[in-house]
Amino acid sequence: MSVLVVGISHNSAPVGLLERVALDSDGVHKLVHDASSCTHVTEATVISTCNRVEIYAEVDRFHGSVEDLSRLLVDRAGESAETMLPHLYVHYDDGAVAHLFQVAAGLDSMAVGEGQILGQVRAALRLGQELSAVGPALNVLFQQALRVGKRSRAETGIDQVAPSLVTAALAQSETSTGRVDGSRVVVVGAGAMAGLATATVTRLGAARVSVVNRTPDRAARLADEYGARAVAFEELPSALGEADIVISCTGSTGALITRDMLATCRSTGSGPLVVIDIALPRDVEPSVATLPGVRLIDLAGLAEALHDTEAGREVGEVRRIVGEEVTAFLAARRQASVAPTVVALRSMATAVVDAELTRLDTRLPALDGAAREEIRRTVNRVADKLLHEPTVRVKELANADGAVSYAAALAELFALDPEAVSAVTRPEVS
Repeated sequence: MSVLVVGISHNSAPVGLLERVALDSDGVHKLVHDASSCTHVTEATVISTCNRVEIYAEVDRFHGSVEDLSRLLVDRAGESAETMLPHLYVHYDDGAVAHLFQVAAGLDSMAVGEGQILGQVRAALRLGQELSAVGPALNVLFQQALRVGKRSRAETGIDQVAPSLVTAALAQSETSTGRVDGSRVVVVGAGAMAGLATATVTRLGAARVSVVNRTPDRAARLADEYGARAVAFEELPSALGEADIVISCTGSTGALITRDMLATCRSTGSGPLVVIDIALPRDVEPSVATLPGVRLIDLAGLAEALHDTEAGREVGEVRRIVGEEVTAFLAARRQASVAPTVVALRSMATAVVDAELTRLDTRLPALDGAAREEIRRTVNRVADKLLHEPTVRVKELANADGAVSYAAALAELFALDPEAVSAVTRPEVS
């Protein structure tokens, strides 16, 4: 059995497509139910946020499971497979473990390090448990992912990376437009990073903050939260023409702000304009930087500026922690995979010893109790010594490639009953 992830997120799809896949509470329940009902799926749950929908499943076959789970996401988007499939991603087994740990640590979030994702991972685990769709495999995986997320935040300042990104961009902008205080700011987007940008410029005293987004309701909610104004997406050129600072972070594919758009909306003699593009993929055409009075600050320049800063070091430290945790989890899982075979082997040896001692009692009924007990201890010691080396070695080899075949070879060599191996109790779901 192996873990499979099939998903779509801000890293793989434009916001318009993400919005069509977005699920309400009933939709998440149904997706978990449908995923767990697929032929090759034994456990399943779903992480659903405004920026991602990911199905996590324990499966017994890769290809059939990928097709079935991908189809569930395609159907929910109401799009053709040809449109959707290029935007879906798949992680399998070791890759699935690494992906979930990165998600829980905040490394895969649009606003790197944001803490909300940890609660969303916890909610996915709880929902899967409530629907009886999560079993031992996903329970252990998600519980460890939560611990990784907590450790990352406890041991580093990862939760300050996204604020540092926005702050660093605004600090660079001051050399062109002066202080944010009193400036007219346009924020393009309404996700986590846009919320952070809106909060930051509001706190710094921007004279007017406008929020522009393709979805009017999301723009209105964000604007209302910070006393800003919501602007219809069709009015973006007009808003740009009045701005001193533009911060774009939509995650759309293709440029939203082009050189021609800015050249048209900015009148002759307009003051300096700073355009901050913190979207991935980029929202702004690089050529806007060639316009008179326009300065472009993008992720490439910010990443270089932050590389040797505390924020950059925190990201590197979290990546180290995640790598360390992935290695430890996979090693423990490989060792656990041979445990049923080891237990079955020792159970078989115990049964053989008991049978021989019973036979001895039948053949030598006059044997005194002390002698019988000494024989029992001696036979058990012999059995333990014979089994010690193979069981230790198979656990050591579990960390090497081919660990499953070593367990299978042990079962074959000792003619272990497959049903006895599979009957070993797996951990309870907590």
